[in-house]
Amino acid sequence: QVQLVESGGGLVQAGGSLRLSCVGSGSNFGIYDMAWYRQAPGKQRDMVAVIRSAGSTNYADSVKGRFTISRDNAKSTVYLQMNSLKPEDTAVYYCNARRLSVGHDFWGQGTQVTVSS
Repeated sequence: QVQLVESGGGLVQAGGSLRLSCVGSGSNFGIYDMAWYRQAPGKQRDMVAVIRSAGSTNYADSVKGRFTISRDNAKSTVYLQMNSLKPEDTAVYYCNARRLSVGHDFWGQGTQVTVSS
């Protein structure tokens, strides 16, 4: 079992930056693929960025070049650095830990990011 706690959300003006953090409890944090998702009001939850246990990353097209995902396994933490924020980035951002080979798929409670124009 992994419990995830996100932090770092808030209100920022367009063009600004935020850094989200997600701390995981439990053991073996490093074996999980970690991802950030976001969900805007009335919309589905979409993947923003993923960093796999081996370190490879993928990004949604809408955030490429602006967002960077990273992880520190020693601190059981995954980060999302968000630069050049746009109003359309406004959403609740969720942290996800996944290891489907053993049926593990854990979510945090979410953190609100609001970008004003």
